[in-house]
Amino acid sequence: MIDCIEDHLKHYMSQFQTGLAVTLVLTATALMTACTSWREYDITVNEVTIYAPATPLRVDGIEDPALRDCLQQTAMDAEVQGVADLTNLKCSGAGITTLAGLAQFDQIRSLKLSGNTIRNLLELARLEDLEQLWLDDNDIVDPVPVLRMTSLRALDLDGNPQLQCPSSDKIPLNLKLTLPDHCDAT
Repeated sequence: MIDCIEDHLKHYMSQFQTGLAVTLVLTATALMTACTSWREYDITVNEVTIYAPATPLRVDGIEDPALRDCLQQTAMDAEVQGVADLTNLKCSGAGITTLAGLAQFDQIRSLKLSGNTIRNLLELARLEDLEQLWLDDNDIVDPVPVLRMTSLRALDLDGNPQLQCPSSDKIPLNLKLTLPDHCDAT
């Protein structure tokens, strides 16, 4: 952040010739670093914007309100500015029922959706970079869409009582898979 301020100062100091302008810029810089909420405001000197906060990602196209809220909160907390910047998402126990629209976040590598009521996994199959996926304690029946994902390295399906247990030949060798207890008995 200090490097950014120094760059802005060098640029604008070359444009200002008066001692008053230098004083204003230094005062603005001091105030900017002292104020905890400075990221919320544009800072201008002589009608020249020297700082404007980044606009956080606006989440659209997500059907489930709980998933949309979790995505929006994650984007705000991590100061995500674009869909490609979101690589990690944790929405456990959020009341999510459907994942429709999540495929637009195709850079997600780690996804934690434990403790929801998710049933359909077709949307997840489009997340080609996904490496870790937690779906424990949901209502999943058919795991096949996620078992076909070539980049997936870890998958937790424990606590899904209606899960149709996959045969061992359907489980990729490089996948660390956690299944419900009823699958161990088959």
